[in-house]
Amino acid sequence: MAEQIIGVIGGSGLYELEELTEVRSVAVETPFGSPSDEFITGVLDGMKMVFLPRHGRGHRLLPSEVNYRANIYGMKKLGVTRLISVSAVGSMKEEIVPGHIVIPDQFIDRTNGSRANTFFGDGVVAHVQFADPVCKELSSHLFTAAKKAGATAHYGGTYICMEGPAFSTRAESNMYRTFGVSVIGMTNIPEAKLAREAEICYGVIALATDYDCWHETHEDVSVEAVLAIIKQNVATAKAIITHAVRLFGENGCSCSTALQYAIITDPAVIPEEAKERLALIVGRYLK
Repeated sequence: MAEQIIGVIGGSGLYELEELTEVRSVAVETPFGSPSDEFITGVLDGMKMVFLPRHGRGHRLLPSEVNYRANIYGMKKLGVTRLISVSAVGSMKEEIVPGHIVIPDQFIDRTNGSRANTFFGDGVVAHVQFADPVCKELSSHLFTAAKKAGATAHYGGTYICMEGPAFSTRAESNMYRTFGVSVIGMTNIPEAKLAREAEICYGVIALATDYDCWHETHEDVSVEAVLAIIKQNVATAKAIITHAVRLFGENGCSCSTALQYAIITDPAVIPEEAKERLALIVGRYLK
């Protein structure tokens, strides 16, 4: 069995797992700049783990300021094969009550195009398959783990990613509900796209913290309310991660070969600088 290393991107409290051993901080350099912070590595039940606070320690980075390419590249460089995204979201459906967990399987991108969302360009063109943007196998494990952790969990649904940092207007919130989405957040795009390009399995634990501003009988979303629910949900997220690690076996999905037929550019015309920059991502396909 190939070695499995589990990555987790989320809040800084998530790597304070009681059973995590051999904990250390690792600074990683990438061709795409600096990641959000140093990575935390450790071992949980014999499984190697890598953690990264998405917004940096102390929550310093806006969603649009996060260097998603450097974060995913750093995970790849540290050998991560499965990546769990832990994200606070607003609920867009009555039945998804604040405090519930959602394991989404689709995305709608409503970011404004300012975020670098691909490793490619500058001499290399590739088009990955993204019809099914999360790893079904990983997502299934996360749902099972959520139930084992005692969480009220919803499997499947669409995560709409807005630009932020302001929350939605009431008109926007009601419009998004007509799309049939389940939750709204600000960070999982382009994270999911880059994980696919890096051939890393990607799954999401979405922590519903509020009803955005569409619900007539609930208060509009506020930072105070979000932080209160997040504090409650950190323990749940940690329990889900711990249970999920115990479910993992060898990957049976196709995420690890996502680039096999995606690179369009003739290798003979790819600049040497581009080959060097992307060696970790595409090196095995350019030999």
